[in-house]
Amino acid sequence: MKKLLILITLVGNQTFAQKLEKIWETDTTIATPESVLYDKKQNCLFVSCINGTSVAENQNSFVAKIGLDGKIQTLIFTGGLNAIKGMGLIDDKLYVAGFFAITEIDSKTGKILGKYDVPEAKMLNDITVDEKTKTVYVTDMRSNRIWKLKDSKLEKVLDGNPLINPNGLFYENNSLLIGNGDGVLYRLNLKEKQLSKVAEGMAREGRGIDGIEADGKSGYFVTEWLGKLWSVAANGNKTLLVDSMAEKINTADIEYIPSKKLLLVPTFFKNKVMAYRVIF
Repeated sequence: MKKLLILITLVGNQTFAQKLEKIWETDTTIATPESVLYDKKQNCLFVSCINGTSVAENQNSFVAKIGLDGKIQTLIFTGGLNAIKGMGLIDDKLYVAGFFAITEIDSKTGKILGKYDVPEAKMLNDITVDEKTKTVYVTDMRSNRIWKLKDSKLEKVLDGNPLINPNGLFYENNSLLIGNGDGVLYRLNLKEKQLSKVAEGMAREGRGIDGIEADGKSGYFVTEWLGKLWSVAANGNKTLLVDSMAEKINTADIEYIPSKKLLLVPTFFKNKVMAYRVIF
């Protein structure tokens, strides 16, 4: 039976109905899924699977490749993937954030093409990319830093205050949206190096923002890891779409495909990915 979540939003004298219709979920082969990424060329989804606990000693992580129907196509075990989390795709190269390094993988063959150790890394988390300039950005959550990888070289982008356990990253229009551990969503203008606050109030029990995705309507979908999914407007107004904290269903690093109005939510400890159809 399909589950329909309906949100009514009032803007001035107009009423907008936004619906999230659950259309499928994977089986539990997806072990501790943290991030979902859409590959337009292959028309498939990649899922980073921690496969155990998120600790430096975990070397058993893998990437799952699944169809847009939720069916598992293949599991990519490359060996040495270390509690992997965020992912990014440039051409046919899949970039995966391990605990201390970014691993570059051939998205078609699963072969490791390169590995980039991030200086003084304590726990890398989310990845986002600028496909045009072929630049990879990554958060080092426990070091309160953001790095970029370009032309095989690493460079620090941001360090320290106001970063507090930064996790989620999203690149658009020469800026980075940054999800802080204290529940603040920031925007960093990469050209001017200016940081501004977009929204706040998205943290509970010391757990803050995880996934950030553009909604195709000038706003964003933003998750709290503990189990909340928000709609955040361009002006910073936010509306709660999903609250699964009571069921202990996590909402980790999401993916949204605007052309298909498909929202993918990895559930971490529940070992599955859930898919919703978004209706504006």
